[in-house]
Amino acid sequence: MEIEEASRGESGHVVCGSWIRRPKKVNWAIIAKATKRRGSSSPPLLNIYSFDPITTSLSSSPLATHTLNESDGDPVAISVHPGGDYFVCSTSKGGCKLFEIAGGATTGITILEKELPPLQNAGLQKCMAFSFDGSKLAVGGVDGCLRIMDWPNLSVILEEPKAHKSIRDMDFSLDSEFLATTSTDGSARIWKAEDGFPLSTLERSGEENIELCRFSKDGTKPFLFCAAQRGDVPVVNVYDISTWKKLGFKKLSRKSASTMSVSLDGKYIALGGKDGDISVAEVKTMEIYHYSKRLHLGQTIASLEFCPSERVMLTTSSEWGEMVTKLTVPKEWKEWQIYALLFCLFLASVVLAYVFFENSDSFWKLPMGKDQRRPKISLFGDSSTSTKDHNRWNLDL
Repeated sequence: MEIEEASRGESGHVVCGSWIRRPKKVNWAIIAKATKRRGSSSPPLLNIYSFDPITTSLSSSPLATHTLNESDGDPVAISVHPGGDYFVCSTSKGGCKLFEIAGGATTGITILEKELPPLQNAGLQKCMAFSFDGSKLAVGGVDGCLRIMDWPNLSVILEEPKAHKSIRDMDFSLDSEFLATTSTDGSARIWKAEDGFPLSTLERSGEENIELCRFSKDGTKPFLFCAAQRGDVPVVNVYDISTWKKLGFKKLSRKSASTMSVSLDGKYIALGGKDGDISVAEVKTMEIYHYSKRLHLGQTIASLEFCPSERVMLTTSSEWGEMVTKLTVPKEWKEWQIYALLFCLFLASVVLAYVFFENSDSFWKLPMGKDQRRPKISLFGDSSTSTKDHNRWNLDL
């Protein structure tokens, strides 16, 4: 396991972080920092770092930095558009801000602030999410109001002031058809993303509180995973999204989770704990494949997200900042390795066929005529059959 911590000794404390997908499997990370303490001169910042997959580390200095206005307050949460060119940041005072990432790593990056009228004075928004296809944006407030908007025109699809007591977490399904939301009172609801129609309230036992939610993303298993608390026991419930019925549950962590993530290919699910631990399980077997104990010692993990193209995890906490962790999961075959294996198998089959042909008579022990001889065959296509042999059969050469 390799761990890299990017921010040490810098002003402000890290609030959250997220990956930014760029073309050609390039990944950046955006880290949001709040004012370190009351009366401090350090302003809230949004920093973008490059990621090196070879060293599994973020760059020592940011590619771009944006300073939030004092009137906006501190950053609270970030959601990056799947296209990698925009992100939305909620603030403690000024609603939500929209930012565009202009330029590139070679030409220089600039973070441009844009207008976001529907959310400009929306109040404190606890969580935000873009749909998988990037066509929808959902935001959930501490006041329980749920908003779903079309992207990029920002036309409001749903504005439900009483969706929950206070919205805690949300996630879109892989096909962008459904939106799941959880509340601080332990309930969870399912919404149709296209028109905002409430479809279902997830079932739970009397003492069970549903806290976090993530949809499966492998395209074959239509499940919804929900981290829940049964008294003092943390579990992960699994729901069938065709019926919204509970299929079962699994205990994946020792203590309650503060954040949850599913890898982009849907193979792994991760939980970040309130004690600083992270657990990564394979979705197919729901068995733990990676466990980092006290990764953020004594601190609640504020955000946790799989790298889009590597088996790497980005985590943040207020005390320990951002950390990049290489996961100890089984290595997977790359595309060029599969083609190389198939080519080697093909060559081996050709050689075996040639050897078998050359030794077939001795293998079957068939009698040969007095003047009968086997024709010679070359792997490179040159026949060694003599002209004399052709004349024996009265062939015109």
